[in-house]
Amino acid sequence: MAYSPHTPADRGRMLEALGIDSVEALFDDIPPAVRARGLDLPPPMAELELAQRLEGLAARNRVDLVSFLGAGAYRHHIPAAVDAVLSRGEFYTAYTPYQPEISQGTLQTIYEFQSLIAQLTGLDVVSASHYDGAAAMAEAALMTVRATRRSRVLVSRAVHRHFIDTAQTYFAGGDMTLEELPTAADGTTDLESLERELADEARPAAGVLIGQPNAFGLLEPMAEAAGLAHAAGALFAAVVEPVSLAVLAPPAEYGADIAVGEGQPLGIGLQYGGPYLGLLAARSDLVRQVPGRLVGRTSDVDGKRAYVMTLRAREQDIRRDKAASNICTNQALCALAATVYLASLGPHGLHDVAALGAARARELETALAGAGLARIHSAPYLNEFAVLVPDAEAVHARLLERDILAGLPLARWYPDDATLRDALLVCATEMTTAADIERLRGALGEVLA
Repeated sequence: MAYSPHTPADRGRMLEALGIDSVEALFDDIPPAVRARGLDLPPPMAELELAQRLEGLAARNRVDLVSFLGAGAYRHHIPAAVDAVLSRGEFYTAYTPYQPEISQGTLQTIYEFQSLIAQLTGLDVVSASHYDGAAAMAEAALMTVRATRRSRVLVSRAVHRHFIDTAQTYFAGGDMTLEELPTAADGTTDLESLERELADEARPAAGVLIGQPNAFGLLEPMAEAAGLAHAAGALFAAVVEPVSLAVLAPPAEYGADIAVGEGQPLGIGLQYGGPYLGLLAARSDLVRQVPGRLVGRTSDVDGKRAYVMTLRAREQDIRRDKAASNICTNQALCALAATVYLASLGPHGLHDVAALGAARARELETALAGAGLARIHSAPYLNEFAVLVPDAEAVHARLLERDILAGLPLARWYPDDATLRDALLVCATEMTTAADIERLRGALGEVLA
């Protein structure tokens, strides 16, 4: 039985007031082809049968693979303190605390999250928070449009494909364009092409978005790209991987106006589709363009420290056309995980995680080179890189049969790029062992033979 608080008489009165005969008339403006047609659900089950069915589905998950997969979601050790804090009842929600007088603990954790991400990026203002890195990048692209009053955004082809696809979806509904910049032979963004696109006075760019590291794991010339963007009056947004900021220059140092990224590496386990955590930081003069929420610290009437919702320019609070975002959320539980993770490790611990992952990646590169597999790109990398593997998709499948997840076949992201048709994107973190690398090397040798 469908739940509804309204009786048939209530619904009849509302329809009469609207001057229509049925509820279906409210949806006449929606084309029939895109209307919901009901859910294709199996027949109902008894509780015991349903539990057995769900256990069978859960058993299909594989957690025993030797994994070299990164591609935007990374396997890191998560201190026990993270789950211990997350499981406390007072924090176990993803939603915004709208009543500060009874939500001081949650507000403080969001404030601490903002402060830690501000330290990592070097930027002034941090939003709390977004669905995932893809949504955060799309919001950053929209920020550049609003701030510059221009409608054209340039994004490097070497940014994560899911991020670009999500941003294209955001842009499809308005008079805006998101154009991809090509990559150079070394795998980084082609700055000559960027300079030409920025010189187009008839179509001035609102913003430039480049990844650091990029989707191929390579380090981009961010300061040079930021300089080109600013010279053309555009904003520069860095799409960052947060753990890398322990060893790489923070976005503010090379002139980024906005920094976005996926917060999953910060204490959030690998999960099929999330929930994940979108990071977004910006300069203080862009604060009115920042979507989401900002928590601030103040003093109450007794002079005691207190936390408040300082700014939330969302559609619930202001006119929809004035909202900084109509598609955002507060991933407070995931933000808390990132906060506890960063506080547990501290700056030296986070540096060790990034440095150890880079060291393991060098060992992986050496082992693969010994198996006759060379890197595709010449630019420097941190802990992820692409290698040329004959018939990469088939080799990937055969290694999976041997319980080895050999990264990502890049043809899945770039099906029309002949140079990446036989490429595997492989990754190492502090969780990768010497035994894992040797197992991959040996299995590759057997499969390729």
